[in-house]
Amino acid sequence: MKIVGRIAQTVAALWILNVWFNRFNKDTGYRGGGATNMQEEFEEYGFSKNQMYAVGAAKVSLATLMLAGHAVPKLVRPASTGLALFMLGAIGMHVKVKDPIKRSMPAITVLTLSTVAALTAERD
Repeated sequence: MKIVGRIAQTVAALWILNVWFNRFNKDTGYRGGGATNMQEEFEEYGFSKNQMYAVGAAKVSLATLMLAGHAVPKLVRPASTGLALFMLGAIGMHVKVKDPIKRSMPAITVLTLSTVAALTAERD
């Protein structure tokens, strides 16, 4: 089960880094409402540009900590739990703007991966 957790930890972290660094200005088909990039998506949800960058910084930091968790295992549980909470919020935002379930699937997937990583992480 430990290997499953490590894979989940890695995939969730890399997924977040990909979204915030490679897909930030791209229309992915999973953006909330009618958004075609990250800024438009956050506007759809009622957030400011500063709030978008704050959320992005937090998610990127948590993803980085999850990757660092391969060397420092005690980082995995809190970082994965934090990312899972952000994903719950993301799902809530998709519900708020009445998106079809398809648009929530990336957030649901990262929520699942983060939860698996948190539950299988080494205990302190």
